Amino acid sequence: MIARYTRPDMGRIWSEDTKYSNWLRVELAATDVLARAGVVPAEAATAMRARASFTVERIHAIEEETRHDVLAFTQAVAEQVGPEARWLHYGLTSTDVVDTAQALAFVQASAIIRDGIVRLMDVLRRRAMEFRHTPAVGRTHGVHAEPTTFGLKLLLWFAEMRRNLQRFDAAAEDLRVGKISGAVGSFGHLLPEHEEAICADLGLRVAEVSTQVLQRDRHAAYIGTLAVMCSTLDKIATEVRHLQRTEVREAEEFFSARQKGSSAMPHKRNPITSEQICGLARVVRGNSQVALEDVALWHERDISHSSAERVILPDTCILADYLLQKTATLIEKLMVYPDRMLRNLELTGGLVFSGQLLLELAAAGMSREDAYRLVQTHAMRAWNGESGGLSFRDLVRADPAIAKLLSPATLDDVFEYKRQLRNVDAVFARVLGAEA
Repeated sequence: MIARYTRPDMGRIWSEDTKYSNWLRVELAATDVLARAGVVPAEAATAMRARASFTVERIHAIEEETRHDVLAFTQAVAEQVGPEARWLHYGLTSTDVVDTAQALAFVQASAIIRDGIVRLMDVLRRRAMEFRHTPAVGRTHGVHAEPTTFGLKLLLWFAEMRRNLQRFDAAAEDLRVGKISGAVGSFGHLLPEHEEAICADLGLRVAEVSTQVLQRDRHAAYIGTLAVMCSTLDKIATEVRHLQRTEVREAEEFFSARQKGSSAMPHKRNPITSEQICGLARVVRGNSQVALEDVALWHERDISHSSAERVILPDTCILADYLLQKTATLIEKLMVYPDRMLRNLELTGGLVFSGQLLLELAAAGMSREDAYRLVQTHAMRAWNGESGGLSFRDLVRADPAIAKLLSPATLDDVFEYKRQLRNVDAVFARVLGAEA
């Protein structure tokens, strides 16, 4: 991933140096366990712990000749260890090291991603409480529907991120596995007990059964879970983009005093962060398709997945981390305009209460069909500008058929926001429990 979208801590996890350091962790853990089991001389394990090291430059130089990265790595380490290096990589195959070390990288990356999810949830919860009772128009199909609150919008995003956290925890745990089972997974040279001890020393579980590789359904589920999560971030950013439109302007991204929106138009304040979130979420979703394609490998392994994973695994983790932080900052600094929300809510002169009026007329004795026809007639006159300047409220109050059934006080109640929003606290309690 390019540096522009790479935060330092996550970038370090997927660096060449960290990759080879994790490989060395696996090699040394294997040597230690085999020494305890009497398979490898204890002095060899001691020597490797004392002298095993590498440089990325030397590994690359050897790989130019061997065309095999793991052999280049083991040779570079062996050069530092000396004669005892004949016990390095003993009984292992390349992917025993690569896949197990990659699990270590995922453990490290997952801790950062999880922190990012929790931070975003905290921001969403706090701002949902801040705007809990701020009236706003709810839109369906992009058209005014009924009143809601801006807090409910934020609360919905919080609840969705909580589901994303649950899914992520499960996917991360499913990927916290190693394998030291040999070239086809049959333990031709070591014992299952050796694998269990090596993985335990590394803080990993063992795959119950494997081939030469860990099965890629685990990786596909992990990348797919990040794709779902980033789609939630896309959803949040898409809503902000709509709310920032000039005609709407109910909320907008923070815009600093020295920020510029356009090289040609000095007045511009564009939702560039939201648009970046939407764009990069597409990359993550695309990577999930590649991860699914990597599940089907030939027989006990091929390496058709390997080249693709060198791109999609680090890039997806890096982008997930970046997008979580961008979205949390977006919401934390989001400028919200309650007065504009109320103005937009009033824009249609009470049309958003047509459903409540329909119910009142039906409850008062009018058939639902007649009530719908009557309310829709007034609504369309107001919508089409055929009411002589009267609002929907005015038309309703002036209709004798409605006045015959509903008192002025009842009509006042029909057009009351608080009535429509009386259950907001119940929804907050359902989502947040005692925190609400």
